Amino acid sequence: MIELLALDLDGTLLNSRGQVPPENRAAIRDAEEAGVLVTIATGRRFLDARQLGIDLELNAPLITHNGALLKYADSLETVAASLLPLETTREVVRVGKQFGGNALVSADPHSKGTMLYDCEPTESIPLRRYLEWSVRQHRDDVNEAVIRVDDLQDALPDHEVIHISFSGQYGAMEKMLDLLHDELSERVTILPTKYPRLDFILIDILPPDASKGTGVEKLAAARSIAPEEVMAIGDNFNDIHMLEFAGTGVVMGNADEQLLNRPEFYKTDTNDESGVAAAIRRFILKEEN
Repeated sequence: MIELLALDLDGTLLNSRGQVPPENRAAIRDAEEAGVLVTIATGRRFLDARQLGIDLELNAPLITHNGALLKYADSLETVAASLLPLETTREVVRVGKQFGGNALVSADPHSKGTMLYDCEPTESIPLRRYLEWSVRQHRDDVNEAVIRVDDLQDALPDHEVIHISFSGQYGAMEKMLDLLHDELSERVTILPTKYPRLDFILIDILPPDASKGTGVEKLAAARSIAPEEVMAIGDNFNDIHMLEFAGTGVVMGNADEQLLNRPEFYKTDTNDESGVAAAIRRFILKEEN
């Protein structure tokens, strides 16, 4: 019997327009009414995922920052948080500056969360777009949620840091990745997302134990739920650890072929076909097709 359901967001719970289909909402409600804990497991920052968690009225803490932070969306109660040490954070920011990376530092996980930066938004198209999105997303709280400081190195001692991200041109970011792997790979988790056609790389730096799999495992352990009582649904490679941990791992129909070809994972419909709802009704609600 499934007791815990963990859902990836982009490409899974959300359709290609970034919306939660009504069928998925209804299936989540039915799963919760059947006694299942339902959460989202995402690489997004907590402050960027919180409103969706509130909107969905999820009955479990959100798993955010790729598993580094487990926190309730409504009450802001922190269940578990992994932090980057100050010395490590300073070194990561220093390496980023060396290669022209624009650091976005996610901090203060025991509150709503804060994102710090010290570059001019005009210097980075991704940063400018993120700030524009944040104004729409956070509205009245944006001045507290996203803060520009004069110098990150000076500001870091006043904050607990959970996540650092960089973006920049391909060549410089590739060199930065090499240096990060050489000098810091044992102290941090490094997750690059590469877009060679756009000449753009996004690099996420997280605590060494951060993954969606460890996040789901922590939540399951806190509720005395065995792995075989866990179901996870995802579509991408950063979902692999939670899919492998879960007794029922389900891959979306729009996932990469390498995931679809894994025989130990079940398959469902695409995110534009409400594949999450189909999987819930098959494996949790045991409905006939």
